[in-house]
Order: sequence, then C-alpha cells, then structure tokens
Amino acid sequence: MKYIEILDSTLRDGEQTSGVSFVPHEKLMMARKLLRDVNVDRLEVASARVSEGEKDAVSMICRYAKQLNRLQSIEVLGFCDGHKSVDWIADCGGTVINLLSKGSLKHCTLQLKKTPEEHFAGIIDEATYAKSKGLTVNLYLEDWSNGMKDSPEYVYQMLDTLTKTGLITRFMLPDTLGILDPMHTMQYIGDIVKRYPSEHFDFHSHNDYDLAVANSHAAVMSGVKGLHVTVNGLGERCGNAPLASIQVILKDQIKVATHINEEKLNEISRMVESYSGIPIAPNQPIIGDNVFTQVAGVHADGDNKGGLYINALHPERFGRRREYALGKNSGKANILKNLEELGLELTPEQTLKVTKRITELGDKKEIVTQEDLPYIVSDVLKHDTPEEKVKLLSYMVSTAYGLKPVAAVKLEVDDKIYEEQRSGDGMYDAFVRCIRHIYKDKLNRKFPWLANYTVSIPPGGRTDALVQTIITWEFEGGKIVRTRGLDADQTEAAIKATIKMLNILN
Repeated sequence: MKYIEILDSTLRDGEQTSGVSFVPHEKLMMARKLLRDVNVDRLEVASARVSEGEKDAVSMICRYAKQLNRLQSIEVLGFCDGHKSVDWIADCGGTVINLLSKGSLKHCTLQLKKTPEEHFAGIIDEATYAKSKGLTVNLYLEDWSNGMKDSPEYVYQMLDTLTKTGLITRFMLPDTLGILDPMHTMQYIGDIVKRYPSEHFDFHSHNDYDLAVANSHAAVMSGVKGLHVTVNGLGERCGNAPLASIQVILKDQIKVATHINEEKLNEISRMVESYSGIPIAPNQPIIGDNVFTQVAGVHADGDNKGGLYINALHPERFGRRREYALGKNSGKANILKNLEELGLELTPEQTLKVTKRITELGDKKEIVTQEDLPYIVSDVLKHDTPEEKVKLLSYMVSTAYGLKPVAAVKLEVDDKIYEEQRSGDGMYDAFVRCIRHIYKDKLNRKFPWLANYTVSIPPGGRTDALVQTIITWEFEGGKIVRTRGLDADQTEAAIKATIKMLNILN
C-alpha cells in the first residue's frame, strides 16, 4: 500500500492565523500531543530568528523529541540570510531546516531583486553550510503554483540546478496564494514528478478557494510523497488543509496509508482550539460538534433498520459517539434512540406525547438536550418531577477590583448539608471549586472535568436578555454529558447547568 508522509505545520503556519500567538509551553504541549499521541511524521514548529520566546519553544521541543528518538521529525523554517537561520536552528538543537526559496520568477526578480542564477547560488551556499552543521535540508519553493502558471521555465531551471547538487532531501511545493484547482494541481505536479521521478516532493496547500483538501487529494493522485496540514485548518488568510480531513480522505478515498492515530484527532483539535482561541465550526468535518449528530427523524429510523444513514466515518474511529438531536425535526425514532440510551421505556402513546412536547419546544427555538429528557417525560406524563438528590440551598459569589473572586456554597446531598468557601479565577470558577472540594474531599467522590463552556445571548444588545449556558462535562471513562442553564445572569445560568450535572452524577 502506498504511504504518505504527514507534516503538521500548526505551530508555524497555523500560528500565522490572525490573532493567534502561542507561548512556549503551549507549543510544547501541542508538540507532545502531535508526536506522541497523534503520531504525525514531521512537525514544523517555528520560523527561525523570530524571537527569544520562539527560540525557547524550539529548544524545549527538540529536547522532548530527542527523548522520543524523534528529533529528525522536528523541522524549522529558515531563510537565505548569511547562515544566521542555520546557526539559530543548530543552537536550538534542531537537525532539519526547511529553507525558503522563491518558486516564481516574479518573486525572485521583484522581491529579491536577483537573477535566477544569483538566487540559486545563494540557496546552494546556504544548503552547503547547513549540511556542514549536520542539518537535513528541505526546500520550500514559495509561490510555486504561480511559478508553474506564469514562469514554468524558471521552476524547471531551479529544479534542474538543485537536484544535481544532492543537497536537498525534500522539495516542498506550496500553493502559497491558494490559486490552484484540482485539475491544475494534477497537471503541474504530474509534470514535475514525471521529470524528476527519483526526488521527494511535498505539497503545501492553502484554502483561499476552499480547495485545500481537494487539491491535496489531487496532489497525492499525481505522485507527491508528503502533504502539509494544520490542526483545524489554521493558517494565514483562509488557512491550510485540516489534518483530520486529510487523514480520512487518504484512508477512505485514496486508500493510502499514514501513521496517524485517528482516535486522537478530536483531542488535538480541542487542545488547539483552546490554545488558539479560534472556535471549531460545529459543522467542520470529523471534529465539529454536530458532525455525528442526526437531526431528521427519518435518519434515526434508517439507522435502526440496518444502518441506512451511516457511512465509513464512524464516530468511534475518532473517539466520539453518534448522537440523535432533540427538536422539532426529531421524530419518534430520535426520541426512542435517546430514551434507549437513558434506559427509559415508554408506551407508543407516551412516546407520541413526548415527541409532540419536544416539537413544541423546538418551535420556540429552545435547545433540548438528552439530559432534559427525563424532566420532559415527567412533565408530559404528569408524574412527579424526578427527585433531586442534590439541592443548592444557598450560595454567594462576589468580586471586587484587585481581589480574587470568592464563593460560599451550602449544598444538600442525599439529605446531608455541606458548606464550603473558596476563591477562584472568576465567580463561576470559585463556585465550582467549592463544589469540587465538597465532592472530592468530603464525599470522596469523583468530579467530572469541564470540557467545554459556551454562552449564547440573543442578538439585540439588551443587558437584560436571557443568557443560555451550555456546559460539556467529561466523566471518567470518557462519557460526555451536556447540561444547560438559562438565566438573565450568566453566572446563575452556569450554576443552574452545574446543579443539573450533579443530579445526573448522583
């Protein structure tokens, strides 16, 4: 089976996303996850000579990679700058430089103001020096796609000159401005691979026309041996090809092998989302919140009858599970799927009544979660409300300028009362610290991790608008629970969602 190398550039090209800047320890944590758990082949971690902080990050990552015997997997972008980049990378402990050159005649003559021959001589000088320092040299042909479109003779002159030197391990072909489509990608790469069959070529796509994944697909079909990606598709302007999307295209569509551990793709996506501050779109393939959620009732019905609406993208491949949404489009099949997961059994008549109530709530644009279902069932069937074994008897949260927020909580659990006071980084954090202390230290019970926290406010800018807080909790064993709170006060809404979670936990 054909094998494709994966280079992840989240820590270098991904950091060129507007508004994104990683501190050294964040880069180290992401590098550890990508190398050890996700198992990417190569990791481009920085641009040389950017800052002292960047030097610290590269040095830490190189030390860690050396412990894993993966130092050759760490790559740094460098420049033809009189050997300064090479020395900088070597000082950090790095062993691979991704040397930036100009892949189009316009860039060579207008930006560098050099003749092709002068530029090629500079590349050879830099690569020769890097080799003398023990570095592997890969070469970026910046603006290569425009070079192939406007000045192919320049590109071939460059490759003819440099392939003869034996200095370059990989030639990396970037669609720097994202101008390509799959047909031109296949044409340009096919021509180059045919002309230089013994060389290793990577393809580096950009998503300006929303074709980064399609172009990467075309590049593999045309003979490249490596693809460049970023987690969540981060990158300058419209970003790069997303790691998760590239992985499933390679495995499912082209039937080629990689070393990627698919079960860890969701974890690294959430980590990068947290560190970058760039939220993942709920409909982003593989990693979005909604991509394994069936909304239409007919889909849930089909899943019950032989998996009629299930494709090769099983959520379990990525450490996730399929969900069936509750709302006005749910239908009886969705309701039954959720009742089954909760262990609730209803008669057909009772199910019909519950379905009608959920449809009514959906018409009012209310979000219904699986955790709300027992309360809806009790309300519709005129039963008593499910007994709350955890009750919030009273609480106080306060904040003041220059002081840490504090909280005091009185909680009843199984008819016993517990009190606690704590400070935190915010009012809600202080409240949760009180609850966690009660559960872990006084009740000797496990407390779930807060995996995600989202707040939505209706448009219009009113200060008295109702705030909806949805909190995602991760229990031991990987079970995920979402609880919702609604209130005019954001902290109160979050507290309501937390008390719901405690009753589920109890």
